[in-house]
Amino acid sequence: MEIVLIHTGGTIGMVPSPDGLVPERGRVERAVEALMPTGARLTTHLFDPLLDSADVGPDDWNRMLDLIDAHPGASFLVTHGTDTMSFTGAALAQALAGRDVRVILCGAMAPLGAGEGARANLTLAVATLIAPGWTGVKCAFAQKIMEAGGLIKHDTRGDDAFRSVPQDPVGPPETRRFDPDRRLAVLALTPGLPASALSGALAALDGAVLRVFGAGTVMHDAEVHAALAGAVAQGKRIRAVSQCEGGGLAPGHYAAGAALWAAGVENGGRETPEAALVKLWLAGGRS
Repeated sequence: MEIVLIHTGGTIGMVPSPDGLVPERGRVERAVEALMPTGARLTTHLFDPLLDSADVGPDDWNRMLDLIDAHPGASFLVTHGTDTMSFTGAALAQALAGRDVRVILCGAMAPLGAGEGARANLTLAVATLIAPGWTGVKCAFAQKIMEAGGLIKHDTRGDDAFRSVPQDPVGPPETRRFDPDRRLAVLALTPGLPASALSGALAALDGAVLRVFGAGTVMHDAEVHAALAGAVAQGKRIRAVSQCEGGGLAPGHYAAGAALWAAGVENGGRETPEAALVKLWLAGGRS
């Protein structure tokens, strides 16, 4: 079997320097090579330069997808920084939906050699890649295998930094690549939010994920409602998700949410903000 390592960067492969942690080429590759079972062949692709995950975006997701397409029949280990791993997990899970592929995302809260977390995560990832009976995109972290499409990073320090929120099944997307020129973002309702700030943000975007209150409510502010309705009327897709990690939205449950749906805001259901953003990206301009 062939295992393809796509090493994008991140803490797992860093070493100390006078300015703080920096990437070191070869560190992750050697660790994964040592974990290869008998008969398995390792192929390695390194990003150059290696990236802090804060710099990972749609161009990089496209590059990962191109590498996956270039190795039919292989299993894939994507090593990645933790800060945006949830976005990459959603991106790969949705872009590869319906494909017979096996991808494991893996990273660590401390570098290889600084405790056992990084090596344990890689060991779990490789063991899962060679195990039969599954397809899809998953994440190996803190002794858990999680569905990558619903990842949330909920802790900035602890080893058990991720959980996965169940997502509704998704079919093959309209497109399997990301247009880096599309202007999309995640926005949030907050008490006292000026309507002018919301409308200004929406004016600069092609679409947005809107994190709304609870099960799907919005403040009783006619100007906020008008800002949302006006953006939708201009053809901008706005997809609502809850600011809560679990439970999702329930349109119609509260009258305080009626203005969202009347404005044409889409119901993101149980989607994480990351999953909703990727859904907008892969749907293109479709309403």
